[in-house]
Amino acid sequence: MLAAFDIVLVMATLWLGWKTVADRDSFRAIVHFVALGLLVAMAWVRLRAPDVALAEAAVGAGLTGALVLSTAAAVGGDGPADVSGRRPGARVLSAVASALVFVVLSHALLALPVSTPGLTAEALVRLDVSGADNPVTAVLLNYRGYDTLLEIAVLLIAVIAVWSIRGHGVRASHGLVEAPLVSALVRTVVPALVICAAYLLWKGAFAPGGAFQGGALLGGACVLLLATGRTPPTLTSEYNKALLRAGLAAGTSVFLGVALFVMAQSGGLLEYPTGEAKVWILIIESAATVSIGLTLGALYIGGRPVREQSLASKDSDDGS
Repeated sequence: MLAAFDIVLVMATLWLGWKTVADRDSFRAIVHFVALGLLVAMAWVRLRAPDVALAEAAVGAGLTGALVLSTAAAVGGDGPADVSGRRPGARVLSAVASALVFVVLSHALLALPVSTPGLTAEALVRLDVSGADNPVTAVLLNYRGYDTLLEIAVLLIAVIAVWSIRGHGVRASHGLVEAPLVSALVRTVVPALVICAAYLLWKGAFAPGGAFQGGALLGGACVLLLATGRTPPTLTSEYNKALLRAGLAAGTSVFLGVALFVMAQSGGLLEYPTGEAKVWILIIESAATVSIGLTLGALYIGGRPVREQSLASKDSDDGS
């Protein structure tokens, strides 16, 4: 029964992947992309990787879909369709390149050994002193903590790049502010997302979850507020914008600060002193959760936040 389900899942994933890149309607292509992300999350569940499945469902399908939708709305039109109409050879070239990539990846996959010893046994032996009962969290925040430090730094660099390229973000639509159903949805869903984010942060120490999954839910709450015209207070004044910048940098700053502090004690990068790993990991993950959530919300805006006073002045100028 599960084998039949896996076959259907693989075929549906391939079909949605093709529809995502081949559909000439931008909106339909984005819907296919979001559905593809959900199927990929299910595939990760079948591969017994629930941590990756949670991240894929929250970031790959949900937040990335919202980012693509906002981008399509800002750009307007069916850009890919127009380009393909003017350059029919581009589609052939893309198909050939995709086929070559498929052949290379297939060869690499088939060349892998049937089984490898890996480092699973060594990782599990040291799990009791790693500061986390969940092996994935132990790998991300202890065994290979510097990789995670770089990943969080990349998110901060991404926001800096977006703010540098685009002076001001797109103003969220306020047409849904007064809709009763939308108001009820926001009042119910946003607090639930915040609570679930805190739960995933806490649960990550001993089960699937952690900072990335919790931060994705916080980012989803920010996107929901922005998409329904409810700009978070953090984005409405210079003082709060300073808090926003501090929150965006908190994950990288705290992570780097902990790394330097424990290096002074142990002499190694992110080598936590005996018995203190759990505390340091909790501090790092708490700061990372806030930063990831704010980063995703800031990326959805697509530029530096604008004060409400500036927005009102711009509206009055446009009206005149």
